[in-house]
Amino acid sequence: MHKKIRLLISISILGLLALSGIQGYLINNTYKLEKTAFISETKKSISRLDDLSPKLDGINETLRDNFLNLIADYYVKKITKKQVLETMNAYSDSINRFYITSYEKELKEKEIGYDLKFQKIVNTIIVLDTTGIKNDTIFSSTKTPSFHLLGHKFSREEGHEVSNSLWLTDHDFNREVDGKMTSIIFNLQLETEDRMNIDGWEKIVLGRMASLLFISIGIFLLVFGLLFYSIKSLITQKKIADIKTDFVNNITHELKTPLSTLTLATKMLQNDEMIVVSPRSKGIVSTIERQNIRLQKLIDQVLNNSLGYQEIQLHKEIVPTQEYLKLIIDDFQLSLDSKKIKINKNIKIKEQISIDKFYFTTAISNVLENAVKYGKERVEINVSATFDGAFVLSISDNGIGIPKNEVPFLFDKFYRVGNKEVHNVKGLGLGLYYTNQIIKAHQGKIEVKSEENSGATFTITIPSNN
Repeated sequence: MHKKIRLLISISILGLLALSGIQGYLINNTYKLEKTAFISETKKSISRLDDLSPKLDGINETLRDNFLNLIADYYVKKITKKQVLETMNAYSDSINRFYITSYEKELKEKEIGYDLKFQKIVNTIIVLDTTGIKNDTIFSSTKTPSFHLLGHKFSREEGHEVSNSLWLTDHDFNREVDGKMTSIIFNLQLETEDRMNIDGWEKIVLGRMASLLFISIGIFLLVFGLLFYSIKSLITQKKIADIKTDFVNNITHELKTPLSTLTLATKMLQNDEMIVVSPRSKGIVSTIERQNIRLQKLIDQVLNNSLGYQEIQLHKEIVPTQEYLKLIIDDFQLSLDSKKIKINKNIKIKEQISIDKFYFTTAISNVLENAVKYGKERVEINVSATFDGAFVLSISDNGIGIPKNEVPFLFDKFYRVGNKEVHNVKGLGLGLYYTNQIIKAHQGKIEVKSEENSGATFTITIPSNN
């Protein structure tokens, strides 16, 4: 039993851990989805801010014209690549503060509701000749960090991509080459990237998930609390059950000694002619003996019923079924004092059965005694046996019957039908429980069909290969 409890606790803990893992996985997935949705919403709200704002669009146009002039000077070899980048960087720095102020004003009008930083960076600058074959790379982010063009400065890791722009077009400029004004044409490939940085986006996403997180934590704590309470109750009930069993076993064993002494004293009184000479004395001694025997039987019943079917050690033997059953019924009839009890036998089977005679006899006797105890004024019991691949014994009576709602509990330990405080029939509620354990030990089953005031039918089935 202790192993089963430990196994149950281990399985429960593993189940809780598995549930926690699944819940954590689902929360993590939800967090990622919320993050993606939040970033997408923000991207959508600022994606065309540059184009729709006249101020920002004007700044971009001015920067673009300045940049194209630098490329034209580079194309005719007036400046170097380094000078292109340095000049461009200096110019962007000069207008950047105005750009940021204008951008933040546009954001404020949109009422986004949280702090946001924006930047425009350059990933690639490539000049191509008119043939489109010869490429001259001025800048590439694959070799060096991205070139900051406009907006706030923050690292790539701190931001999120909003959009990419690839500008591929041809340009016509007039430049003085070798003292002559010459029209030059070149193709330009410019790849820019818009990025944003949302201050405290993690808190915003978690805030959107607050209700889900609180519900998840609440459910987890509830399940954990229920599991803890259940395990604690199980351990407590097991301890109480062990204490009860030990107490019952100890008290019954302790009662055995004085009862044995009382039995010996009763026999001595019966054999002493000087004491039992009068009928009154004989009656008193007989009463003492009967009650002593009854008390011993009750104690034996308590001791025997502390065993489960797994603990019952059977010593099986092959018995002729018909003769065995008739002998049990005849012995039971002899033990009855009343002539108002009738037992009808319908046993016509020749097969043999493998059983433990002592335990199986006890089981059948318990069912018969139950029929007599709960019988009406005139008790009639019908006993029949058949063999069709399995041994089937049916014992029915015309007694007071059992309410349907109490039938499922009939084989529970200490259960008694009806009022638990007042019983017209004496007993401990162990007979049918013990009978069920014996039948289970024989790999069989016992079933009951009954209705109130319509008697009861007990059917015992034992497989032939048990």
